[in-house]
Amino acid sequence: MFTGIITDIGIVSDIVQEGDLRARIRTSYDTDSIDLGASIASDGVCLTVVALGPDWYEVQVSAETVAKTNLGAWKNGRRVNLERALKVGDELGGHIVSGHVDGLAHVVGLDADGDSTRLRLRAPDHLAGFIAPKGSVTLNGTSLTVNEVDGAEFGINLIPHTKQVTTWGDVALGDSINLEVDTMARYVARLRDWDRMDRSSKAS
Repeated sequence: MFTGIITDIGIVSDIVQEGDLRARIRTSYDTDSIDLGASIASDGVCLTVVALGPDWYEVQVSAETVAKTNLGAWKNGRRVNLERALKVGDELGGHIVSGHVDGLAHVVGLDADGDSTRLRLRAPDHLAGFIAPKGSVTLNGTSLTVNEVDGAEFGINLIPHTKQVTTWGDVALGDSINLEVDTMARYVARLRDWDRMDRSSKAS
């Protein structure tokens, strides 16, 4: 589990297409404190560490993950939002994040708002119902608050600090963004659907 609070910006330094995609990511984390098999959220995707070096770790990315995320567009030199897995006793500064990306949102609006940036994104139709004003959403691994929702489009605000400590300072129109909807919203929707099914079965 993660919190959506980015703690490092990694750099993709090597990409190899084997049976799966294998990527090396340079990091400022103390890699002596990382175990093989550990989970690190990389641009919001929970990936397993399969190799370690003095200032890097490697992960394997399955074809399924490539198909559901923006990791297929990774290239050498790309900056990546990183977060290590949550430990018992750690501060929960964002919201509960699983690292399981639900789909891709696309940047359709980008406007300056003082020192901040207002971003408008379009979610896939099947995920739009999970996104609510003032709710939480995870975008490229970052816990962010939704400002407003209009159909499948929603807005967020990026303050200067967020742009400095994450890769959001690099965002551009048309970018594909890893989207994970709030777990609580998912359970509420499931309970609602189950209630409807239960009522329908009793009525019949």
